[in-house]
Amino acid sequence: MINKKLYDEEFIREAKRKYTEATPFKFLIIDEFLDASAANQLSKYFPSLAKMNVNYNGLNEKKTEHSSFSELNNYFTQLKEKFFQQSFVNLIQKITGLEKLHLTNDRYGYGLHQGGKGSFLDIHIDYNLHPVEKKQRRLNLLLFLSHKWEDTWGGDLQFWNQDVTNCMRSIKPVFNRCVIFECNEISYHGYNKITCPDNITRKSFYLYFFSSPTVKLSFHDTVFKPKPNDSKLKKFKVKLKEVIKNQIKRTLYNLRSGGIINKMLASP
Repeated sequence: MINKKLYDEEFIREAKRKYTEATPFKFLIIDEFLDASAANQLSKYFPSLAKMNVNYNGLNEKKTEHSSFSELNNYFTQLKEKFFQQSFVNLIQKITGLEKLHLTNDRYGYGLHQGGKGSFLDIHIDYNLHPVEKKQRRLNLLLFLSHKWEDTWGGDLQFWNQDVTNCMRSIKPVFNRCVIFECNEISYHGYNKITCPDNITRKSFYLYFFSSPTVKLSFHDTVFKPKPNDSKLKKFKVKLKEVIKNQIKRTLYNLRSGGIINKMLASP
């Protein structure tokens, strides 16, 4: 399913150079990532918005998610299994220079995202530690699967600078395009509001790579940041929400790490 060109040594060398030299943080764009037939089948059998099993509709995001692949066409499970093969993990390690990468077989590690007209995802950095396995999140892989997409519809994947004052890169969600980027405390990203027709959606497959923590980390969940052109009211709401949310989630994470919640649940 994965395009054989990715395993060519010359391609790997050039991909490593592009990834290392990219700004505002390390990333790589790979077009024609899958064999054409596989990409077409995944787009064809992508679940409808109504069948996506997780919905987000809040201040900073409007999108859907699905990770129960047993309910979907077998193409999605086949692709996941290709990603989980050590040969593919080794390829990503060669390109990024990261070692001992690990994939998690749960919704925190892989799945589908989809957004229709009006969907958006505000600028943010991702959670830094897997909430169950305690592994450090190191890389995001996004594979776009909307067979038809026009520039005027928006939905560009945006990479912002560390201060979230300027959009540095805007990447079109082109069919069969894969974007791999590092996940850290400055990898601010999101996508702008979609204005596509009602019968069109922005489809993507996500895969996250983890490793043992390289430094001592204090857990945080997704951290959204307001954009410069947001209203004063939205900026205030976002900042307040993120402080409260992350204080609560950090406390819960620490309680789970210490086994306190598990002990409480086990008590008669």
